[in-house]
Formats: sequence, C-alpha cells, structure tokens
Amino acid sequence: MHELELAYRAPFAFERALAFLRARAIPGVEQVHDGRFARSMRSPGGARLVIELEQGIVGAPRVLLRVIGEGLDASSVECAERAARRLFDLDADPAVIDAALARDPMLRALVRAVPGTRVPGAIDGFELAVRAIVGQQVSVAGARTTLGRIAERFGDPLASPVGPIVRMFPAPERLAGAPSDAFGMPKVRADAIKSVAEAVSSGSLDLSGDADVEATACALRSIRGIGDWTTGYIAMRALGDADAFPIGDLGVRRALTTLGVPDEDRSIRERADRWRPWRAYAAMHLWDMEN
Repeated sequence: MHELELAYRAPFAFERALAFLRARAIPGVEQVHDGRFARSMRSPGGARLVIELEQGIVGAPRVLLRVIGEGLDASSVECAERAARRLFDLDADPAVIDAALARDPMLRALVRAVPGTRVPGAIDGFELAVRAIVGQQVSVAGARTTLGRIAERFGDPLASPVGPIVRMFPAPERLAGAPSDAFGMPKVRADAIKSVAEAVSSGSLDLSGDADVEATACALRSIRGIGDWTTGYIAMRALGDADAFPIGDLGVRRALTTLGVPDEDRSIRERADRWRPWRAYAAMHLWDMEN
C-alpha cells in the first residue's frame, strides 16, 4: 500500500462530492462508507489497483489517497494520483468559480450554502460514457442497479479483493463483443454502448479528456442513441469541460423552474449564458436543489 496527501485549493465541499459519488457507486466496483471513497481501477500498464480517498482532518485542507495493489511501482501510483485528482476535481480554483457564479442573484444563495462545490470527474472516460447511456431516462438508483449487473457479468474479478471492491468495470473490448440483449435495457441504448465500446477499442474515439472537447462531442452525437443530454454529461465529467451544461436534464430544469426560469430552451440558455465559463458548476448547484 502507498499513501500520499493530495493538495487542493480550499474551500472543498468534500462531503457533497462523496454524496454525489455514493448515489452512483457501482456495486462491487465502488463504495462510499464512513467518509471514505474506494474503487478499483486500471493503470495504463494493465495493473489492477484499488484507490481509497478520505479527508484527513475534518475541515483541514488535505485529502489522503491510498493506493492498494500487488507490485506497485511509481507509474501506477502516479496514474492513481492523476485519476483521483480528476475524480474529485482537485485542480479547480473554487474562489474564482464561486465568485463568478455568485454574481448572479439566482445562484448566490446556492453557492454560499455549499462553497467549494466540485464537478466530479471520471476514473475512466469509457466507463463514464456507459454510465451516461445507462442513465438515460431512468433514475440514479435504477442506473446504478443496471451498471452493477453489467459489471458483475462482464467485469474481471480482482485477484485480491479489498472489502466490497471485488471487480473491475468491464473494459471496452468486453462490451464491444457482448450481445445487445445482455445489458438489460432497450436495444437502442445497448447498441449505443456497443458502438462507443467499439470506437474506444479501435482508437477512433478518445474519452480520456486529452482530445479536443468539441470534436469529441461531435463524434459522440454522431452515434445513434446519444443525444445532447448524454453528450453534455460526458463532457462535464469525462472530458473536463467546465462550461458543459446539460440543458435537457430534468433535475436542472425542475430547479430552474423553481427559481423562476420558464421551462423552455431559449430562456434556460439565456440564463445559463450568465454562468459562462463555469456552467458545469452551476449545474451541480442546481442538482443540489434536488437533494
């Protein structure tokens, strides 16, 4: 096991990030328990790791990362650190983001209630794309159940489980070759998963966040079964687009209606333009209204 401290800029709404991840944790792959997040992941070299993150001292500006695996080397630990930073959005500058969003009276109280809100990223862009497709028009809890079944059927087991973390999320090659009826969802969505898996496997689609965001979003929208909501969600969490905004998201629209914005695309876009270039963070605050 290797342990290190991850730096970030305060404030950091760590508990809010944990709550977001807890609601979406895939059974067998992830767990949030007693203020700690844990999950399995692969290093670029193929090593299977388990990472654990927790806040070292409540209210203090430090987060501890533990990397667990056999034969850990420096590259595996470095990979885990980068993944953890992306997942918890540790490179964000909350003072700048919060100040910008709080200039809008509509968001001011939300921002002040949860300062340092982050946009949870993704350990793996392909996995996040599968999450987004599975989550189309179903509840968060329903998506979590389906993802758990997919992971149980197609994910490789860990040789050395760590508590409830017993398997990896399936690699794109495994899902690309799976029959559409194996996913337990409408065929259009199942085929979309397979199409994304095939594109990632072939290298024609890069969901690592290193490719051009707009070009990647365009490639995603060209896949049957992937629309603006799915593309926006992937852009927010996998591609690191701080200005992505899921305009069609039901929770976002309900929150805006509560705040007095008419439930129509034009009005929502006009209001959201005030939050550029931090619209993804605004979406997180709007989702908070649902909780």
